Amino acid sequence: MNKRSPCLLSLCLLLNACASYTSPVDSGIAPPAAWQFAERDAAQATTARWWTHFGSPQLNRLIDQARRDSFDVAAAMARVHQAQASAVIAGAPLLPEVKLNLDTSRQQLLRGKGGPSLDASQSDKVVDNYGVNLAASYEVDFWGGRAAARDSALHSLRASAFDQATVELTLLGNVADRYAQTLAARERGQIAELNLANARNVLELVQTRYDAGSATALELAQQKSLVASQQRQLPLIQQLAEDSRITLAALLGQPVQALDLGSEPFQALTWPSIGAGLPSQLLSRRPDIAKAEAQLAAAQADVSVARAAMLPTITLGATLGSDAYKAVEVLRSPYYTLTAGLVGPIFNNGRLSAERDKARARQDELLQTYRGAIVNGFADVEKALSSITRLDQQRQWQHEELQQAQTAFQIAQSRYQAGAEDLLTVLETQRTLYTAQDLNVQLRLSRLQASIALYKALGGGWKTDI
Repeated sequence: MNKRSPCLLSLCLLLNACASYTSPVDSGIAPPAAWQFAERDAAQATTARWWTHFGSPQLNRLIDQARRDSFDVAAAMARVHQAQASAVIAGAPLLPEVKLNLDTSRQQLLRGKGGPSLDASQSDKVVDNYGVNLAASYEVDFWGGRAAARDSALHSLRASAFDQATVELTLLGNVADRYAQTLAARERGQIAELNLANARNVLELVQTRYDAGSATALELAQQKSLVASQQRQLPLIQQLAEDSRITLAALLGQPVQALDLGSEPFQALTWPSIGAGLPSQLLSRRPDIAKAEAQLAAAQADVSVARAAMLPTITLGATLGSDAYKAVEVLRSPYYTLTAGLVGPIFNNGRLSAERDKARARQDELLQTYRGAIVNGFADVEKALSSITRLDQQRQWQHEELQQAQTAFQIAQSRYQAGAEDLLTVLETQRTLYTAQDLNVQLRLSRLQASIALYKALGGGWKTDI
């Protein structure tokens, strides 16, 4: 037995080291050959610092601040640290556990002769004992359950890291989106103020003509109504700007009172022509898809853990120590002990098989989740590309609409001042011009948001080997 024990321990360690790793995950979904709405002549590839392509130093500063101060990112990083510790805990049983024990005791017989279970007696009423031993224990991983538990923890660690990347990508996309909304609302407010001032100028003209008897009370009331309507729009637009500022400040992890956005104009934000690449590349570009795959791999390993729990386990133990009645002699009486044990489940009322079935069902659930993440990823990219295509078409015609509305208002205003046009025409051209100017800003905002959404859908330049 003494000669065979080291060989047996070596064999067990070798079997443990050779425990099988979970096989690669196959989603069973074939990606399309090409995107349906890919941008033409799009050469700008996604990079890790995708937000710098919008040409805004202020946005770059806000993004860096969000990455540094966001509570959501900090919480996600803490979850990664938890997963790291869990991986260490799961991998610990793959090697023997070694403990050092130091103990001392004193036994004193108070009265009587004593008994067979006592070291003390009438002749030696006080007995001291000193001991030291080094104990090692190890569970043989014949069925790969321990290795599978380690693999599950490692996959969970990868999933946690991918989740952290997803949280950061979502955060940065929201920061860029809210900053664009804030500047757009500010621009819309300026347009509303200019149109309000223009409406007031027209009102003064109508008032003058009314006082001179060349304008009717109806014309005066109509222009006053238009001024009131445009005045009403200002608080609404200001509220949109304030809501965006407050949300943006929260994303940055600070109160809105501490947020300084400077005076960058909305027109300073530009968008690049983004190359979406091939649909098959999306699997390695989106952290949420990588997270779903890692979770599925962890579930596959959990099935192996549940199966191994239904089989017998072998535990080996070894103790090397010394024991003496005097402290100075504690190392003079060395000894060793070797133990081995076999434990197998006999009856558990179906608990272990139910645990296995539960693990299989969890694996099937996460397989469907993984497939859904892939399909939704394709859909996100297609929707962003479609939005870019259609918004570019709208903006092309809206530019012509804006120019003609500006020309029409100038002509109508001049003709009304000369008495050659009625006020109704002026009012209609005013409303048309204001609507066209406001829509121009909204379409520009939507185009910026579509580019931001495309960067997010493509993973924001994030890449990994899955």
